[in-house]
Amino acid sequence: MITLQFRWKYITLVTIVLTMLSACQQSTPVVDNLATSMERGCAATNISDVDEIVIGVTLPLSAPGSVTGGQVMETAYNMAVENIEAQGGILGKPVRIIVHDTKGTPEEGTNVAKKLITEECVVAIVGEYHSAVALTIMEEAHRYQVPVIFAETYNDDITAKGYPEIFRIAPASTFTAQMDAKWLAEAGDYNNDGEIFALIIAENSSYGEGQIEKAEKWFPEFGIQVDTLTVSVLEDDFSDVITTIKKLVSVPDAIFIKVTGETSYPLEQQIIAAKLAPSKQTILVANQIALDHETYWNLIPEGNYVVVPRIGPWPSSVNVLGAEFAERYETKFAKWPEPYAFEAYDSLLLMASAINRANSLEASAIIQALEETDIDLASGHYTFPYQANNPAGGFVPEFMWHQWPDVPLLFLQYTSPNQHSNDMAVIWPETYRTVSSPIIRPEH
Repeated sequence: MITLQFRWKYITLVTIVLTMLSACQQSTPVVDNLATSMERGCAATNISDVDEIVIGVTLPLSAPGSVTGGQVMETAYNMAVENIEAQGGILGKPVRIIVHDTKGTPEEGTNVAKKLITEECVVAIVGEYHSAVALTIMEEAHRYQVPVIFAETYNDDITAKGYPEIFRIAPASTFTAQMDAKWLAEAGDYNNDGEIFALIIAENSSYGEGQIEKAEKWFPEFGIQVDTLTVSVLEDDFSDVITTIKKLVSVPDAIFIKVTGETSYPLEQQIIAAKLAPSKQTILVANQIALDHETYWNLIPEGNYVVVPRIGPWPSSVNVLGAEFAERYETKFAKWPEPYAFEAYDSLLLMASAINRANSLEASAIIQALEETDIDLASGHYTFPYQANNPAGGFVPEFMWHQWPDVPLLFLQYTSPNQHSNDMAVIWPETYRTVSSPIIRPEH
């Protein structure tokens, strides 16, 4: 009995110690949160205590970052501020953005984020162009519990970590990698031979290699057979490629041109001249440069029914708010806005909307309001379906956490000779489709 009692007391003592250790471990985040709050120190959470709402913006505005992208996004942010001010500000107060240059480097991303949060007392952060920089900014935002909307950063890991503070409206990398396969799977067995077969013609460069790698990974995932050919960007005679295509055992349902720049034009023209595509048997998917309709029709006069991919809203399907933004943007740059211009503009409007709906400067309230987003802006209708009440995981990839699912990843199609690219049909996805089907067949 003495031995049994001793053992029971020993087990009880061990259980108590383990319980205390577990409680200490669980309380550590609370201690950390208090520590970071004290370190930050300057953040006012009462609306009555502030004269203006200050939001941080991170962008690459000097080398080695993408300076052009950063400058375009900065213009879009200033336009968003004008819009917000015209609507009465945020919570009835003026909004001020503090723009910091990350130089496109992760180290500077960390420095900039910490300065915005601990010294300049921003209530939220928007922006960034480079994924590598976003991956460091997000750690600081998570540490100090500051909400962030990333505008133009694709890396899956940015949202896959499931940080409450992090939201994204740019496409995840997997979105763009799957884009071709998802559309072709919906277009289906175009030539009715019992299978879906895609041919990828890629340039012999790191870009081309990446495109082949994505195709070989994702097309089979969607039940599509895939074959690949490589060409040199220094060539302008593609007769060997034409011969190879003609000798294929199966007729491709679609030929995808993964060749950058103007080299794609002679390749596409020779495929068309050989009557390989576009036809009732094979779709031709051109390089995005084909959206320059004047050059395209000049070099490829028989290029009707060619399909062209596009990331971001397009004139033929954009909503009223997007058209208004584009009109203002074109007065500054004389061109249709880049996708990251739309994203920058919307990210600030989204954050402003969330703060207004939260009626608070508390991070937790702003985050909850962001999760409850249900609003139309320039790029489309925004929601974040995978969040605290419906977390990603399982059948839904983890990167879908706080990810906008309806990013405009479009396929457009010329449907009449000499058509202006602004008037092209949006054939995919269904959310933005302007016609009745995911592909329009040639009449002859």
